[in-house]
Amino acid sequence: MTPFLAELIGTAAMILLGGGVVANVVLKGTKGNNSGWIVICTAWAMAVFVGVTIAGPHSGAHLNCAVTIANLALGKLDLATSLSYITAQFVGAMIGAFFVWLMYKDHFDHTDDAGAKQAVFCTAPAIKNLPINLVSEVIGTFVLIFTILHFTDAKMADSTPIGLGSIGAIPVTFLVWVIGLSLGGTTGYAINPARDLGPRIMHALLPIKNKANFDASYAWVPVLGPVLGALLASVLYLVIY
Repeated sequence: MTPFLAELIGTAAMILLGGGVVANVVLKGTKGNNSGWIVICTAWAMAVFVGVTIAGPHSGAHLNCAVTIANLALGKLDLATSLSYITAQFVGAMIGAFFVWLMYKDHFDHTDDAGAKQAVFCTAPAIKNLPINLVSEVIGTFVLIFTILHFTDAKMADSTPIGLGSIGAIPVTFLVWVIGLSLGGTTGYAINPARDLGPRIMHALLPIKNKANFDASYAWVPVLGPVLGALLASVLYLVIY
């Protein structure tokens, strides 16, 4: 499998399962309706495990533009490869979101709450305060990237996800889980531009009845915040090490 295809399939699988749990929790008439935030955070963490397991041996399993940007900033990837990864992540996220919609189409049709339907695809702030919302995404992504850089540091080879095979995805799984439980209450912890913007675009394109608008006034926050968080984490990592 090529790195491009690995990033695409890995991201698609992650979004299928991550978006799927949100659909199961928030859409009307599902078996998991109203099962809550812990269910969402747990399944999202496991979704990351699945994506990393699929893509890890072939691309390093970035599955996240913020991870790719951090690697670019640290000189671990060239620009052409980084752009290829980011493209694959966006396409994969849109494909995963499409299949979530297809699987839960009947429940989308029976759900009146436009916000709930949009939540299956992308994040939204609990309280819309753009500066604080941006800070939330920066902090969440900073924790993600700064910790991942330690997982993959050559000086800590035993913690390298690829070096441990699929078991190596477990540290990242716990990391995403704790970020969601601890820091996700403000914005829904996008911490990944592709994870938010790709499905947000798919939501706008799909024939969903009574759906919410694109919300361009907020859509830039889960894109810019993770980019800034990744860059800040990279800078601190360079300064320390």
